[in-house]
Amino acid sequence: MNVRELAIQDKERFNRFMAEHPKGHVLQSWEWGDVKSRTGWQPHRLMVEEAGTPLAAVSILKRRIPVVGKHIFYAPRGPVIDPARPDAADRLLEGIEALARREKALFLKIDPDVIDPAPDWTEYLCSRGFRRVDKGEGFEGVQPRFVFRLDISDDLDQIFARFHQKTRYNIRLAEKKGVVIDEDCGKEELPLFYKVLKETSERDNFLVRSYAYFEDMWDNLVPAGMAKLFIARYQGEAIAGTLAFILGKKAWYIYGASSNRHRNVMPNYLLQWKMICWAKAEGCTLYDFRGVPGQVGEDHPLYGLVRFKRGFNGDYVGFIGEYDRVYQPFFYHLWNVAEPMYQNLVRKALSRRKGS
Repeated sequence: MNVRELAIQDKERFNRFMAEHPKGHVLQSWEWGDVKSRTGWQPHRLMVEEAGTPLAAVSILKRRIPVVGKHIFYAPRGPVIDPARPDAADRLLEGIEALARREKALFLKIDPDVIDPAPDWTEYLCSRGFRRVDKGEGFEGVQPRFVFRLDISDDLDQIFARFHQKTRYNIRLAEKKGVVIDEDCGKEELPLFYKVLKETSERDNFLVRSYAYFEDMWDNLVPAGMAKLFIARYQGEAIAGTLAFILGKKAWYIYGASSNRHRNVMPNYLLQWKMICWAKAEGCTLYDFRGVPGQVGEDHPLYGLVRFKRGFNGDYVGFIGEYDRVYQPFFYHLWNVAEPMYQNLVRKALSRRKGS
């Protein structure tokens, strides 16, 4: 059994493993590492093999910390391992640790695609020196801790019939009002989506990445068949849009945008239904609505988001969360002091921008 860092000629083999493994995730794909390489991260991909068969793998994103000349490691929704094969998982961790020594990494952060509770996973991680990092019940972590997930293994009629009555009504209302979903969007329509996304961010008070970031996602993921853009039009006007990711038998609703105009024709409901139909046609058995806050009441500012996603009758699930494996304790402590200060400065800058 050996562990090795992969090169470009291993790309297809790596992606196939991620697509076929039950815990594989699009954020562990080779292409996602390439997207993040345009934003200050450097990807490293490692794989454990035995007699030519892949057993475990990970895509690690490395980022340099200014001044100190050291790095942090992050494996988004990774590593992809099986605790039932601790020998293979241990070999992967050994490979990561060797890479950490070479690259002067302070720690490795992971947040695997594993639903809580998972005692086999948590026991394994804790026994190998990982520490749980509690970031709260909302969106405080790097990836959302809680999501809605919909099993789409049944036929579409059965899936639709299980939606809440109001959700079914709103899907039909959008169709009746003449909302049209463009499922064959080219890159020339990406600026339309981004314009509506900016409008959404200003209305709902969240930061949105630059247009160049979305271009990078398009250029890396769409040609590889890992992403698709949907645009909702009403009377010829683009009023909403979504960006979905796909890998293997899983699809994810990643970005959603809606205009302040014509919200009464319910384009977002029809968009979700069309994305579910697309995922089903692509052979998926799981559709992930992505993040929601923890259990909240009707007075919570994000309750509307929860209610919208809940209407599709998916399962509300929480992941085991973030775990860190520390390689340099002193600098790790400094990072934990400095990083929240930086995030606070970002939030203040956003508040000032909204107030201006």
